[in-house]
Amino acid sequence: MAGPPGAEAAFELKGRMATLSVLQLKSPDVRHILAQLDDRLSESPGFFTGMPLILAPAGDLELTTDFLAELVPALRERGLCPVALADTDPALADPLGLGVMRNPGASRPAKERAASASAPARSLPSGGPSKLVTQPIRSGQQVYARGGDLVVAAPVSAGAELMADGHIHVYGTLRGRALAGVQGDRNARIFCSELKAELIAIAGEYLLSEHMDAGLRGGPVVAWLEGDALQLAAI
Repeated sequence: MAGPPGAEAAFELKGRMATLSVLQLKSPDVRHILAQLDDRLSESPGFFTGMPLILAPAGDLELTTDFLAELVPALRERGLCPVALADTDPALADPLGLGVMRNPGASRPAKERAASASAPARSLPSGGPSKLVTQPIRSGQQVYARGGDLVVAAPVSAGAELMADGHIHVYGTLRGRALAGVQGDRNARIFCSELKAELIAIAGEYLLSEHMDAGLRGGPVVAWLEGDALQLAAI
């Protein structure tokens, strides 16, 4: 039933760029998955709490009702938040209260992934717009440079998030998260004057602070993607 004429709108739908992590499932053994996941969670207690996840089968793995009925509650018990399955029959997702996401990059068929791996890395159009930020970026803030580079001439606080389709430049202390090449540009790089980030990522490949070279922490650093591994070097 429509509200009275002139009544204030009760809601508004808006689009928003959000970070979703993909849990790529490579084993049909739930206990094996959980054992390795527990090891990863123990490395960064609390870091993944509440993280929304898309569950995506890798290779020829097929998701089944029994597999998901065991895995999804176990993920929730660990503080993770599975929200959707990738390219899956909705009949598998509905009983678990999950949605279905179509074609997230991590869940493409093996043949398609092989074709894209042999293709040249995608680059942004030359002259793409850059976004310049001159104010400090505080905890809880997210800044996204769509279609170009992000340049931050100010410090970035822990709990903040930087995202760019192209490169990220931080002329100050980089804490929080920095995700470059979020639309798949594997040539993207991250530059910062002082590396203290919780996480950096390029084209979906990420590196946690615990796995960064301690000798590079606190100094000027460039990050780039080499194969499927992030590389760091002093600048």
